Amino acid sequence: MILLIYAHPHHSRSIAQRLLLDAVRDLPQLRVHALYDRYPDFSIDVPAEQALLAQARLVIWQHPLHWYAPPALLKLWFEAVLTNGWAYGSGNALAGKDCIWVTSTGATAQDYQADGKHQHEFGAFVPGVKQTAQFCGMRWLEPLVVHGAHRLDRSALEQHGVSYRARLEAWVEEHG
Repeated sequence: MILLIYAHPHHSRSIAQRLLLDAVRDLPQLRVHALYDRYPDFSIDVPAEQALLAQARLVIWQHPLHWYAPPALLKLWFEAVLTNGWAYGSGNALAGKDCIWVTSTGATAQDYQADGKHQHEFGAFVPGVKQTAQFCGMRWLEPLVVHGAHRLDRSALEQHGVSYRARLEAWVEEHG
């Protein structure tokens, strides 16, 4: 199973994230798990989340970038669900699972340069999410990043969705 952990605090207002999600949601091997729908009060059912993760072979963390990081509920989910003794330390429940980070930014790729608006290349903002996966023994796969998402026209966003779907279909083909 592919488990897509979707964390968008304003899904109804999103065009880019919604199009990305719509591009893959009907894949038969995929389960979409929308955190803000499931936990509007931020009260996470840790055993249920761990049970879902245990079934997955590929975990996708999909969300818009908020202040250079995942949205608050996904950050809380990391802290509550990926616990010592289960996900790391004496536990290895996620070891060997693949992980893809799918994120979108409001800023363009040019804004993520040393001389750009954010004064760093986008890669400077990747380590926290990447290390979370790797610390849990997951295999980090190349992220899918859509820059300047709210500035792209529908056709460009749909093309990102086509690429996203093709990537997941290739993963399924490779991993059976």
